[in-house]
Amino acid sequence: MTSAHTPSSERPSADAIAAIAVAGPGARLGDLSHAIGTTLTDAGYSVNLEFGGHGIGSSMHQDPHVANAGRPGRGYMLRPGLLLALEPWAMIDTDRLIVDADGWTLRSATGCRTAHSEHTIAITDDGAEILTVPSRVPTTSSATSS
Repeated sequence: MTSAHTPSSERPSADAIAAIAVAGPGARLGDLSHAIGTTLTDAGYSVNLEFGGHGIGSSMHQDPHVANAGRPGRGYMLRPGLLLALEPWAMIDTDRLIVDADGWTLRSATGCRTAHSEHTIAITDDGAEILTVPSRVPTTSSATSS
């Protein structure tokens, strides 16, 4: 966290990592949601329950919904082959997000700064694989002049 009043982009990623740590065959959506919500609230952030993660498949946002807070041991049981997007939000003084007139942009209801990240995971026989971590970091090539 960059300061007590500004969430950094690393914060929600850390919350997603907490959820990934409990993901695997036999775990339930509530286990992931609880991990995200607990790490957010323990760090002093508000938890938005209207938006969250989702299933990945034939459409952009599909079931199941992955809430950013939940009760462990509850909800859909995870099984190998399931693809999920985990999307924690860190907000300082509100748990409400509003949608701009463009129908896509989200902002905090109070105007406070927020941080959001997304990790896509695949549930495997052994746990969860993070699909959004590149296997190598691309380098910037410098332009050459002739």
